Amino acid sequence: MAKNDIESGEMVIDTEHAETRVYELAFHIDPELPQEEAKKTYQALREGIAGTGSVVAEGEIQKVPLAYTISRKEHAGRRDFDSAFFGWVAYEADGAGHQKVLEMIQAESRVFRFLDLRTTVDAAKHAAEIHEFYAKLPEKPREGDDEASDAQLDAALKEAGV
Repeated sequence: MAKNDIESGEMVIDTEHAETRVYELAFHIDPELPQEEAKKTYQALREGIAGTGSVVAEGEIQKVPLAYTISRKEHAGRRDFDSAFFGWVAYEADGAGHQKVLEMIQAESRVFRFLDLRTTVDAAKHAAEIHEFYAKLPEKPREGDDEASDAQLDAALKEAGV
């Protein structure tokens, strides 16, 4: 077993297995990047993963609000993130390939948080189906939109004399 130090602590990685295993890599990309740069970062990560193993399923990046603020120390000081471009890739790789993927994601400065889990092909494909389903749903109206439409409705009722 090989041990690697990561920002948040110590992680044990089994790089000595020769059989392929399925992993899911989820990551947050800097939200201050333009959409095109975030997509290029995602594509570079995906290509790197495909070069070390095979991609099983994936979720294109999309900008999301974070449930809590994530802080990161940088050369210029501390940065706080309240949103991110979120993406994920499920891939199949052997121990050495998995190690290369982890080294690649750790070296990517535009990624400020990631999670790499061991999973199954079925679970990864199901996650992709769920991702596609939610992507097809219409956006929820914002709370302020309902109030504006209520005000418009009230004004229309007054004009109609009701």
